[in-house]
Amino acid sequence: MLPVRILIIEDEKQIARFLELELKHEGYGVEIEYDGRGGLRKVEEYEPDLVLLDIMLPGINGMEVCRRIRQFSKVPVIMLTARDETTDKVMGLDIGADDYITKPFVIEELLARIRAALRKNIQHEKPQKNLVAGDLRMDPSKHQVMRGNEEIELTKKEYDLLEYLLKNKDIVLTRDQILENVWGYDYAGDTNVVDVYIRYLRSKVDTPYNAKLIQTVRGVGYMLREEKNGD
Repeated sequence: MLPVRILIIEDEKQIARFLELELKHEGYGVEIEYDGRGGLRKVEEYEPDLVLLDIMLPGINGMEVCRRIRQFSKVPVIMLTARDETTDKVMGLDIGADDYITKPFVIEELLARIRAALRKNIQHEKPQKNLVAGDLRMDPSKHQVMRGNEEIELTKKEYDLLEYLLKNKDIVLTRDQILENVWGYDYAGDTNVVDVYIRYLRSKVDTPYNAKLIQTVRGVGYMLREEKNGD
């Protein structure tokens, strides 16, 4: 059985070498590129199972690399950066990154996030039934969301969040549960990213329609619930 292939796109050679040694020790196959253009070519040629992508790259920055990868591939992407701002995280996730880790990081945490991203990717490849709540319908096989007869365009992370809410319809979910299951780990002390994405999701799934599905449970978190007559 071939090892899981990880592509590192990182211009700091010491960091790239450190990651290569640690990942090979864990049994992964590893390739390295030191700039954005080379990284893009390698994604097409090498067809990795996961990409570790630095944001600050020469040539093309990591945000643009991720955006272009998403035009032709669904490979899991974990972004690496020295900046720790919610706006950067939201931007990276919004253009299709699966996860985000800030330097300096503990290698055990990165390895855990890699395993989580790979597990999630395998789950997404399995055939899944349509998920329904009222007139909202998600078809995982087509990666399509409909409300009535209207198709709703969602970013990857918005889609993942809605999918988790639909799978747990009528169940109150804490912010920590959502972080762990949608982002694949716990953003310690950074649960506001959930509120940001709930707001994005509501603006597309709820606001234009009469029946509101995403409910806030004050002091706890959120739940997706069909409005019944009399609600």
